[in-house]
Amino acid sequence: MYDIRKSALSVETILHERGPRLDKPLLVGTAIAVIRNPFAGRFETDLMPFQASLRVLGRELASALIAQLGGASRIEAYGKGIIVGEDGELEHGAVWHEAGGHGMREVLGQPKAIVPAAKTIGGPGTRLMVPLGHIHAAYVRSHFGTAEMTLWDAPRRDEIAFGLVMATGGRPHARIGGLKASDISVHDGQR
Repeated sequence: MYDIRKSALSVETILHERGPRLDKPLLVGTAIAVIRNPFAGRFETDLMPFQASLRVLGRELASALIAQLGGASRIEAYGKGIIVGEDGELEHGAVWHEAGGHGMREVLGQPKAIVPAAKTIGGPGTRLMVPLGHIHAAYVRSHFGTAEMTLWDAPRRDEIAFGLVMATGGRPHARIGGLKASDISVHDGQR
C-alpha cells in the first residue's frame, strides 16, 4: 500500500560536549523512508488499512537503525518524526504514531515508555527536530534530547517522510537531576 522513493540512515558520533571526553561515544541515529502519499490532494475517511500496512516499514527502519547503532541492547532512547508534503494533511502522517511506534517497540523487545514524536507539513529540505526519551521510563531527564530529521529533496508535495530516531544514551554529562536510568524500577513507562 506504499511506494518508497528513497530511504536514508545517518548516525552522529558525539565524543564530548565541551566537558571531559566520554568513555563511550554517544551515537544518535535517524532512519527515514520517503513514500508517495496515497491520499495526496484528497480526503480519505478510513486511514486504518494504511496505518496497518506501515507496521512493516516501522520494523524495517527500526532494524536497519539498530544495526547501525550496534544492536538493540545498546539503545536507550527513541522517538519518531513525520514530515507530510504540502498536498497531504497531518492525519496522513499521524498513522506513524502507531505504525512506527509498534514496529520500533517490537524490534526493541517491547519497551514500555511512550515514544516521543513530532510531525509537520513541509517541503523538500524541511528540518524537523524529533524528541528523544528513555525507552523504559518517560521521566528520565538525562535522556530528553533531539535528533534532526531532514532530506534535501523530500518530501515532495505528494510524499510523506516517516522517520525513527534512537540513541545509545542520554545527553553527555547530564546533571540536572531527576530519575536516573540506573534507578528505573517500575518498568511501566511512566516512572
